[in-house]
Amino acid sequence: MRKLDSDRLVVASHNAGKIREIRDLIEPFGFKVVTAGELGLEEPEETGTTFEENAAIKALTAARAASLPALSDDSGIMVDALDGQPGVYTADWAETGSGRDFNMAMQKVEDLLIEKGAREPEARTARFVSTLCLAWPDGHVEYFRGEVEGTLVWPPRGEKGFGYDPVFLPEGRQQTFGEMSAEEKHGWKPGDGEALSHRARAFKRFAETGLAARTGA
Repeated sequence: MRKLDSDRLVVASHNAGKIREIRDLIEPFGFKVVTAGELGLEEPEETGTTFEENAAIKALTAARAASLPALSDDSGIMVDALDGQPGVYTADWAETGSGRDFNMAMQKVEDLLIEKGAREPEARTARFVSTLCLAWPDGHVEYFRGEVEGTLVWPPRGEKGFGYDPVFLPEGRQQTFGEMSAEEKHGWKPGDGEALSHRARAFKRFAETGLAARTGA
C-alpha cells in the first residue's frame, strides 16, 4: 500500500448524493476535499465492465487533471433474480436522455422481478456494491470494495438517501436505506464496529489500510 502523504484529495464525482456521503465519511480524517465539479473537470465516459474499471477511469482522470490524489466510487445494485443486473449499469437504467429518473429505474427493476415471478422476499435478494479507487497522478491505483446484502421491497419506502435506496432493505433491518438518516445508513467512524452501507464498508477498508499508511499507524 502506497503511503498517502497529501492532505488534499479530489473526490472524482459529479453525483451530488454520492459526494455528500463521501464528504461525511472522509471528514473525520482531516482531508481538504475538493470535487471534480468544483475544479471544472469533465465527467469521463465510463466504459468499463466492472466496478473497479469504472472507478479507475474516474479517479485517474481527476488525479491527472488536478495533479493530486483522487478518490472515486463506482457503485450499483446487483439483483440475483436478474442475473446480477443492473450492476455496473445501475445509473444507466435511470437515464432518460435529459437526466436521471430513479423512480423509473426502480419501476423497471420491479417490473422485471414480477415478470420472473419474484414476489416473495427470498426471491428478491440483492446487494449494493461500492468500489473505491484511490489514484495518484502517476497512474498508481488502490481499490477498496464494500458490499451489503438485502432484499428489494415494493412499493418504495422513504425519501432519504438517493438512487435505489427506497427499495433496498438491508439484511437484519426493518427500514430501507431510503428511510434511514445519513447517520443510520453510513455513520461509521474510525474505531466503530461494522459499517452498514456498502460505501461505509468500503471506506472502513480504506481507513484500515490506506489511511493507516498515511498516518504511519
